[in-house]
Amino acid sequence: MCVTFASLSHYIFIMARTKIATLNLRIDPGIKDAVREAADMEHRSVANMIEMLIRRHCDETGIVIPEQEEMFTRNQNG
Repeated sequence: MCVTFASLSHYIFIMARTKIATLNLRIDPGIKDAVREAADMEHRSVANMIEMLIRRHCDETGIVIPEQEEMFTRNQNG
C-alpha cells in the first residue's frame, strides 16, 4: 500500500472534521458479553460493533442516517 502526503493530508482533514457523539447506556450483562464476543470474532471494537449493528438495523428498516460529510455541507449552506 502506498500512502502519499496528499492522500494522508486529505485523510487527516476528514478525521479532523469528524464529530463523535458519546452514548452511555445500560445493558444486560449477557448481551454485553455477546456483543464483546461478536466484536472479537470480527476484529472490531465493541463501539464499532454496536455502530455497525445500528447501521444494519437502520438500513433494514429504511431509517436514513445522514453521513457526517452531508451534515457539514448542510451546516455550511445554512
